Parts: sequence; structure tokens; C-alpha cells
Amino acid sequence: MASLYTQQKKNVQKTWILMTTFALVVVGFGWAISYFFNAPELLYIAVIFALVMNVGSFWYSDKIALSMNGAKPATRKEYFDLYNTVENLSITAGIPMPRVFVINDPAPNAFATGRDEKHAVVAVTTGLLGMLTTTELEGVIAHELSHIKNKDMLVMTITVVLLGFITILSDIVIRMTLYGGLRSNNDSGRSGAVLVIVGIIFAILAPLSAQLIHLAISRKREFLADASGALLTRYPEGLASALKKIGSYSQPMKRANNATAHLFISNPFGVKKNFAKLFATHPPIEERIAALRGF
Repeated sequence: MASLYTQQKKNVQKTWILMTTFALVVVGFGWAISYFFNAPELLYIAVIFALVMNVGSFWYSDKIALSMNGAKPATRKEYFDLYNTVENLSITAGIPMPRVFVINDPAPNAFATGRDEKHAVVAVTTGLLGMLTTTELEGVIAHELSHIKNKDMLVMTITVVLLGFITILSDIVIRMTLYGGLRSNNDSGRSGAVLVIVGIIFAILAPLSAQLIHLAISRKREFLADASGALLTRYPEGLASALKKIGSYSQPMKRANNATAHLFISNPFGVKKNFAKLFATHPPIEERIAALRGF
């Protein structure tokens, strides 16, 4: 099992490298905007707006995600095996048992969310429950509990805040540039035109770069949760087998949406074999299975 611990450590390190890169992109973009328009107050407005919107979403993340996906509470009586699996693995992981929900959808999938361990939820689809064996279900639940234990919601919220910050600044740059908001009155003629073009290009590319980093972090957190989940059950094949079954189902979920897509164990829009990896919220299923079975 030593290689599982090694993989977990590597994924954590890679995630923080990506987070640091993301922060540097934000600082660089903020400095460029301040220099270009000589208006530092724009940075304060954008930061406050991004923080209020995204931290508010983080605080109510469980309610928002459950509502958007039509999840209903799961009782021990109705979903005995699921409830016991979550309860037992929570004890093993050393975290409070999260609330358990079920989504009435034939597509096999699951997600975990919540602002901290005490306010966490785990939701699975009816399709997942009908498709997986006991050991496979344990692998999936261990993966979701690992997201909670690894504080993935906090990490992803930070990236969303930074992404929102860059997007807002980008919009400000484009609007002010188009309406003549140059850095100073001395910038005229050819030099002014060059500044306008550079500003627009930078404003377009910065959010794209930030989005790519955000997606890369999301993919790394999935690898990390796979490794952590395997450590929790001590049986990597359970999750690997579950992922193989999940990957064989190509139809999208009924209420799939981009806002919560990164939460699920698999892309809720269905597996897209030719989908560009850089723009994917999840690593390819085949790579995740190979990593688990390689241990």
C-alpha cells in the first residue's frame, strides 16, 4: 500500500503547485489592470464582489447542490445498505457521518459537498445503487468521503473565488477599453491603439488561463480522492471496478449542469471519449482505473 500513500502525497503537492500558479496569475492580472487604467479601486470592487458571491455559494453549497440535482434524503429503513456503508466508512475515516441523499436518476453517479466535515452531504443516484456490488459501492463512498476529509470544497472554493475575480476584472478591462478608458491622456495615436489591443487580448486570455488551471485542479482532486478512497477501504479494485461500470454508461444525467459538474465522481454529461482533456472537469476514466490497478 506504500505506493498509494506516495500517489496521495504527489497529488497534494501538484494541487498546491497549481493553486500557487493560480494565485500568481491573479496577482499579475491585478497589477496589469491597475497599471493600465491607473485605477486601483477597480481591484477592490472586483475582489469584494467575487468574495461575497463565491463565499456565499460556498457557505450554502450543500443546499444549492442538492436542490439543483433534485436530491432527496435517504433514510436507513429505505436505503439500509447505503446508509450503513456511509456510517461505517465515516467511522473508519474519523469524520462525522454526513447526511445521505439519493437522486432519482438512472445514470450511475455520486457527489459530496458541504462547507466542512460537520455540514457535509453525500448523494448517490438510484442508477448507481442498482448497478454496483457492495464492495464497489464502498469504493465510491470512500472516494466521496475522501473529498470531505481532504477539504476539497475549501480548495475548490478558493479557485472559484480567484476565477470569479479574474473574470470580473476581464469584463471591466474590455468595457473600459472599448469606451476609451486608457491609462493616461498621454497615451495616444499608435501607442494608445497598441495598449487597447494588448489590453483586450490580455483580458480574453487571462480568464481562459484561469479556467484551465481551475479544471486542472479539479482533475487532480479526483486523482487524490481515488487514492485516498483506496487507502480507506484497503481495496483499490472495488473503486476501479465501480469506475469501469460508471464509465460504460454514456447517457447524461437528467439534471446535469455545469455549475455542479465538478462535484460528481464522473462527468454528469456522460463520458465523452473525444472530449479535450484540458477542458474536462474529470480525468479520463481509463487513467483513473489504470492508476488504481497499478497499485
